[in-house]
Amino acid sequence: MLSVSPGSCVLPSCGMAEVGDFVQLPVPVIQQLYHWDCGLACSRMVLRYLGQLDDGEFESALRELRLTRSIWTIDLAYLMRHFGVRHRFCTQTLGVDKGYRNQSFYRKHFDTEETRVNQLFAQAKACKVLVEKCTVSIQDIQVHLAQGHVAIVLVNSGVLHCDLCSSPVKYCCFAPNGHRCFCRTPDYQGHFIVLRGYNRATGCIFYNNPAYADRMCSTSIGNFEEARTSYGTDEDILFVYLDS
Repeated sequence: MLSVSPGSCVLPSCGMAEVGDFVQLPVPVIQQLYHWDCGLACSRMVLRYLGQLDDGEFESALRELRLTRSIWTIDLAYLMRHFGVRHRFCTQTLGVDKGYRNQSFYRKHFDTEETRVNQLFAQAKACKVLVEKCTVSIQDIQVHLAQGHVAIVLVNSGVLHCDLCSSPVKYCCFAPNGHRCFCRTPDYQGHFIVLRGYNRATGCIFYNNPAYADRMCSTSIGNFEEARTSYGTDEDILFVYLDS
């Protein structure tokens, strides 16, 4: 049984699952189209994995939820709720961390987004969007994946390194086609990925990176933990379940 510390999550499950040595779920890869829509691409991957992706309905949902070029993890939780997908959004900050105001990654949209995002958090319970302030362990994540479920995780892409790719993804890879790029990597670059498995023997995590269209990625648990707990991520993780 998993030990629980104060402020930690106990993830809901259909009984206590055994954590096997190897899990690799058949989550399809969908590439992002722009530098800002990695979270939407991850949502498409998850919905397709669940057999619920209809492009027309997805675009309609984006309009209804008024999702624009600034996508936060709470937006993705509302998107899952819109499609009736059981979910659990775990984070360290229930709202917007005012300390991000001066970070280059957040600065452009901070003033206009702060009120909107805080309102989403405030209305989450009434809208049946499950949000909890808690710490999630790698063991929690492995139990979740072992049951066939997936998760969308916010990471610092400047820290995350794939062991299977011949070369690391650079910040400029997230720029739309045809746009000039100066390849200046900021201190923090928020990026969403989809977790799809792990190998306990080699100590690695399998994930889909929406920057690519043709591969599954893998990294060490140590590198994954560093990337997902970097300042700027709030340790956001959106657990998604197969059953509604």
